[in-house]
Amino acid sequence: MTPEQLKDEEEQLRSQVNQLSNDTRKTFYQQQQQRIKDPDTYAVLNWFFVAGLHHFYLANYPRGMVNLTLMLIGLLLIESVGLLLILLVFLIELPQLFKSQQIVHAYNNRVMKTLLHELQESNKLSSS
Repeated sequence: MTPEQLKDEEEQLRSQVNQLSNDTRKTFYQQQQQRIKDPDTYAVLNWFFVAGLHHFYLANYPRGMVNLTLMLIGLLLIESVGLLLILLVFLIELPQLFKSQQIVHAYNNRVMKTLLHELQESNKLSSS
């Protein structure tokens, strides 16, 4: 998604949040504060630790494990093909660094969607 699309999506989600009752909205913002991620933290983890820690930060465990495994294998085989493997991981992950704002924005929008859905379902159950 483009940055504009992400902003539009966020605005739509915020509009839905504003339609919630005061108590539900308060609960939403409390839970959102605990779950959202910071783009700068993601970028730092990507830049300084190419080993996939930025994927773990956003709970993308399979991709994080692949990166971590490839980096460890690269370090073990540093005298032969290891350096090439590390370079390959770095080149694959480099676009993630430049798109960190968008990646984290999309993640945070998914968090908002999930929270909205959970709270709306909870309200439906409690009202019936």
